[in-house]
Amino acid sequence: MSPSQPGHLTHAEIFQQPETWPETAARVRRTALSGTEGAVLTGAGTSFFAALAVEPAWPGARAVPSTELFLDPRRYLSGPGPVVSFARSGDSPESIAVVEKLPGARHIALTCNPEGRLARWPGVEAILLDPRSNDRSLVMTSSFSNLVLAGLCLARPEEMDAALPLMCAEARAALPALEAAARLLAQNPPARVLVLASPALAGAAREAWLKILEMTAGRVVPLAETYLGLRHGPMSFLEAETLVICFVSSDPALRRYELDLVRELRAKKLGRLVAIAPPGVDGGLFDQVLATRASALPDCLRTPADIVFPQLLAYHLSLRVGLDPDSPSPGRVITRVVEGVRIYED
Repeated sequence: MSPSQPGHLTHAEIFQQPETWPETAARVRRTALSGTEGAVLTGAGTSFFAALAVEPAWPGARAVPSTELFLDPRRYLSGPGPVVSFARSGDSPESIAVVEKLPGARHIALTCNPEGRLARWPGVEAILLDPRSNDRSLVMTSSFSNLVLAGLCLARPEEMDAALPLMCAEARAALPALEAAARLLAQNPPARVLVLASPALAGAAREAWLKILEMTAGRVVPLAETYLGLRHGPMSFLEAETLVICFVSSDPALRRYELDLVRELRAKKLGRLVAIAPPGVDGGLFDQVLATRASALPDCLRTPADIVFPQLLAYHLSLRVGLDPDSPSPGRVITRVVEGVRIYED
């Protein structure tokens, strides 16, 4: 793609992801950290969703937004576990406030930017990810998947060593078909998009929701919800033409509940249903199934590969509504590094 074309940075950063994951994994492996049980995982925006995606894989961990953690740390820090910050730039005011206001805690930082304040903060154990993951686009794509991957490598090192070759190969092979599917769905942009996931994939669902919101500047309205939570009011969001992205669990016992909800949507004629699913899921329930062997991994390990399709969908929706995915915020309503946050002294 030509550098003069809108979205060329974002497109390249989405497509580079399978090539960056092995280097990020190797960097984490070299750190050989220990004593990370009971960690508090934190970040803001997409970085928090990365923490949320890692939480189900990390024994005893709790994901807390940095936008809340620094305001009331005693509410969340009750044990000796470290504070693990997820950050693209490492320059967000809330990320720095966390380390400033918790001087007695052990701080670990997963960051894409070696020049960021978080990476250079005295006493912070910084793990620098593949430098290509420091996305230049306004929106985070490869930075998100690499942050998640790094957290998973800390939480489940043996499982990730085994899963990584499959994850990289499947994502690399699937990219052209996933982009074709995303482009086709974006030709008639839906007014609303619902993203469904069970709890282990909640971070992926929330990030998919945010990517669509950011890259369309709210011109396509997204919502993320759990399958069982949808019936308790949020189902009123759905219309016949709402696009419904379903992260379908690789756990057959859990999948029963998900598919019951999908059958209900079918019966009520609500939504155009697209599944991100392991191979073998009943395709007759959905309008489209996007299946790779990476989606057959345990749900808590799937996010880096499974987020690629929602990223591409958001990218093509952005182009379709007349925006530049590299800078999709008219009037700089949002910025690459958050601005306007004043941190008060205690």
